[in-house]
Amino acid sequence: MSKLDEFLAGDRLDDVALFLTHEYLDSEGKLANYGEEVDDGVVLVVEGEKGRRMFASGTGMDAMGFAKQAMEVEGHIDRDLGGGDAPDGGDVQFVFAFAEAENEEVGGRYADGDVIHAYAYSSGGTAFSDRWVVGAE
Repeated sequence: MSKLDEFLAGDRLDDVALFLTHEYLDSEGKLANYGEEVDDGVVLVVEGEKGRRMFASGTGMDAMGFAKQAMEVEGHIDRDLGGGDAPDGGDVQFVFAFAEAENEEVGGRYADGDVIHAYAYSSGGTAFSDRWVVGAE
């Protein structure tokens, strides 16, 4: 099982996942050397703090600041993190994601299982977010 499969299954709660398209990588840097090739780009699954530093290095944005901005706009991010449907109609350039453990005390979707929080940036300049329970459709 790959690191990405483990992440998507909720088995890497201390890690973050980064997806960057080939086009974005071509113009922005060397992160491809650290990730695994997927259809439209490269995905990296790394320890949380290292991942946030790599995100900042590869995108020029602070990971948590980006996530906060993206939370203001909902969109659809593919469950494999390799793209999505941007609200502005643009193509997804990159995705930053982390998983949060099931927490019955919080309730809602968090009582149903581990939750993936994903934040994306489109070619149109829109940051947006999506969340889902691991294993749910």
